[in-house]
Amino acid sequence: MKHKSHLTFIIMCSLAGLTFIYGCTSPEAKNDTPSTVVEAPSYETFALQRENIASNLQLPAELTAYRQVDLYAKVTGFVKELKADIGSEVRAGQLLVSLEAPELSSQLAATESRLKSQEAIYTADNATYNRLLETSKTPGTISKNDLDIALAKRTSSLAQLDAIKASHKEAGIMVSYLTISAPFDGVITSRNVNLGAYVGPSGKGSEFPIFTLQELRKLRLVLFIPEAYKSLVRLSDEVKFTVKSFPNEVFSGKITRRAGALDTKLRAERIEVDVLNPTQKLSPGMVAEAAIALSRSSNTFVVPKSALVNSSEGLFLVKVINKKTERVSVTKGQETEEKVEVFGPINEGDTFIKIGSEEIRNGTLIH
Repeated sequence: MKHKSHLTFIIMCSLAGLTFIYGCTSPEAKNDTPSTVVEAPSYETFALQRENIASNLQLPAELTAYRQVDLYAKVTGFVKELKADIGSEVRAGQLLVSLEAPELSSQLAATESRLKSQEAIYTADNATYNRLLETSKTPGTISKNDLDIALAKRTSSLAQLDAIKASHKEAGIMVSYLTISAPFDGVITSRNVNLGAYVGPSGKGSEFPIFTLQELRKLRLVLFIPEAYKSLVRLSDEVKFTVKSFPNEVFSGKITRRAGALDTKLRAERIEVDVLNPTQKLSPGMVAEAAIALSRSSNTFVVPKSALVNSSEGLFLVKVINKKTERVSVTKGQETEEKVEVFGPINEGDTFIKIGSEEIRNGTLIH
């Protein structure tokens, strides 16, 4: 009897345990856990407005002489005198070099002799014709044939005289080439010959020029404006620049000339700035860092840089329409540290996300 009672007690305890476990895992217990609800993301937006953005365009530039010329001999000869050297400041018309070429002097002397001889011949022929012409006024004294012969002789003498005058002038010009003068005020920056050197035109006796003359009291700052900024640069705009030799000084000048066409290799327009240099502190060949203030004549659409997304598909802004997103392709203009100009199918007052991202797709629902 005791064994049967003990078995009954074990069975009842097992049934009670199963009842407890079933109650803990019943559907009613599971329904007590609340369900999770996914909310739409929230982004900061802004309304598109027009602004006049101003920025500085930084470009490399180079200083060149306002005027520069390589002086070669126009005729072959030997250097007789050098009136200047490297560093010499010269004035326009100042004698720089004297050459000697005996053959040219001989040619000039020969043409002078021929000129005097022909002048005497023409004077005699002209006098003969005039006497015959005066005598022929008396009928029967001079035949018409004799008068015609005298006229032809005088005409021939005059033609020969004109030819010799031209030869004499040419010889005189050739002799004048034996002296070389400065074409403008400047500084001799290069000398490549010494006394007695044989010189001549470029490639005919002279591989290098005798002198290089540069105007240094006025320089040109040369820079190239990229195509994208061509419309933002105007004549008389101020350009500020620095050079490595004087890092703490800022120089300036105004745009004086522009090419008007783009360089085919650089796709940029050549701009020149006249720079006064009375103390000759600056030198041709210096590399400069130039800055030009850029501003449009009319206001354009400006957005924060964070709103512009640069992806493999191009540049775009994320527009918000009825709480849904839409990508709008745009192009970029000027920019500052925080803002950038944009152009595209956009209108004033349109709403855009301030911090754009490639992860934001078209049709995304946002708050």
